Amino acid sequence: MSQTIKPQKPILVAGGTGKTGRRLAQGLTACGRDVRIGSRSAAIPFDWADRSTWGAALDGASAAYISYYPDLAAPGAPEEIAVFIDMALARGVRRIALLSGRGEAEAQRSEDILKASGADWTILRCGWFNQNFSESFLLDAVKAGVVALPVGDVREPFVDADDIAEVAVAALTQDGHVGQLYELTGPRLLTFAEAVAEITAASGHNVRFEPISPAAFSARLTSEGLPDEMIALLMMLFTEVLDGRNAYPCDGVQRALGRAPKDFRDYARAAARSGAWSTVAEPVLVAADR
Repeated sequence: MSQTIKPQKPILVAGGTGKTGRRLAQGLTACGRDVRIGSRSAAIPFDWADRSTWGAALDGASAAYISYYPDLAAPGAPEEIAVFIDMALARGVRRIALLSGRGEAEAQRSEDILKASGADWTILRCGWFNQNFSESFLLDAVKAGVVALPVGDVREPFVDADDIAEVAVAALTQDGHVGQLYELTGPRLLTFAEAVAEITAASGHNVRFEPISPAAFSARLTSEGLPDEMIALLMMLFTEVLDGRNAYPCDGVQRALGRAPKDFRDYARAAARSGAWSTVAEPVLVAADR
């Protein structure tokens, strides 16, 4: 007598086309899990700015990954996360992994909401992503040869998006990760100037770091037409969160995966080999996650 195999329910990746979400979706697919991409262009559309899209994206899902746009530090984010979690639980979604940010009070409010919700939760509290230099808002600046930001000698343990996604795969598919807060960082501290120097060494393309004032940075964002709320968010991230509060590495990757996190130098060499910085463009600053 043949046995009927019950299909697994899909895992919703809310933010499924972003730096971590895209990698997570690939990782889940590689281990045979059904993935539902949460994006505005998906078969079942999902938009953080439109709550009416959330229910259909959650219906029938077994678990969810939350990568909130534009950032958990944005005003009103915890309230949105609370509504999303309530909606998920009402639809039988029990396991939830939240992408959070280090040193952000609003992000930690969202963490507390998830912890108190009754969900089987895992929190991925992350520092600044390596991939911001090659896939996001610093890419064009690196290509142009000048990375100009309102930061000084503060050190940051830049974390690799590949590591974040691998931890998220484990959290959503394996035992032992429910109720865990993983603070995910790289293995060493770098200033932005030192990170740019690593990119120069890896790529052979001369890139320099240029510190600028917060006023100059704000004026530049305004000239590029960014909305006021996005400018306020970026100013907060660069002038408040980057004050040294996160200048220490953590063991979250080791705890979750049993291995050391990827080093920035290895990331820069791999990005250079991929051709990420092979063309020259004018520096552009746009909104992005961390």
